[in-house]
Amino acid sequence: MRRNTYILALIAGLGFGCDRKAPPLPTVERAPARDPEPKSTSTGMASAPVPSTPAVTDTISTTKGSVTITPIRHATLALGFGGKTIVLDPWSQAPAGWLPKADLVLITDIHQDHFDKDGIAAVRQDGTVIVAPTAVHKELPDAKVLKNGEKLEVLGLIVRAVPMYNLKRGPEPGKLFHDKGRGNGYLVTFGDKTLYFSGDTECTPEMKALRNIDVAFVCMNLPYTMPVEEAIDCVKAFKPKVVIPFHYRGSDTGAFERGLSATPEVEVRLRDFYVGGHGQ
Repeated sequence: MRRNTYILALIAGLGFGCDRKAPPLPTVERAPARDPEPKSTSTGMASAPVPSTPAVTDTISTTKGSVTITPIRHATLALGFGGKTIVLDPWSQAPAGWLPKADLVLITDIHQDHFDKDGIAAVRQDGTVIVAPTAVHKELPDAKVLKNGEKLEVLGLIVRAVPMYNLKRGPEPGKLFHDKGRGNGYLVTFGDKTLYFSGDTECTPEMKALRNIDVAFVCMNLPYTMPVEEAIDCVKAFKPKVVIPFHYRGSDTGAFERGLSATPEVEVRLRDFYVGGHGQ
């Protein structure tokens, strides 16, 4: 009897009783982001492991060879073309090892998630060409300045700067997050194909007036740029053949895709610009 009593007590102590609950899983602490974007309030289990290198998600055929597209983080992406690498807005909050050495860097604006000196240092190598608006040139004097409406031929590519700005959204009445003329969106022509990178913008008349865009990267997040509904309306206006949302932290990209489902001339491709971060 004493032995049976001891065994029962041992089983209870090991936690096999029906009324005992397993301890909660620990939440994952994430380093605070340094950009000015709003953060998700969700917490939860650990993210899946982040790959050591980013993946090419799209390949676009042109008359001068293929363009590869690699999403990296937020507004940062890498393009491969003719053995050269082009990086848009290199940001040091990309996963470790994901920022490639660049032959050409395009900077859109002065905010740190676009103009990040640490990110630029990570991608810079001998001969790297940096194209930036005047407002960035003040802190990066070796950059080639491109103003809205201007174009530049570099590495066999045609790069055009287009306006990106707020129409109504700002930190307080009378101020805008992005003033017209300060930053650049970019049109980059690869052979017979043109890719558009919106930068931080609302749905401006200049954006609506775009034509013959093969691939468009369109921002959408509040309060700094535009909501999903406004991005849908803008895409319907200029009808790129392919649109890929980026800089979409906290936005419902599924709603964006559904909102364009009745516009068959536009193909929506959803890509993950927040790998391992759940949008953080």
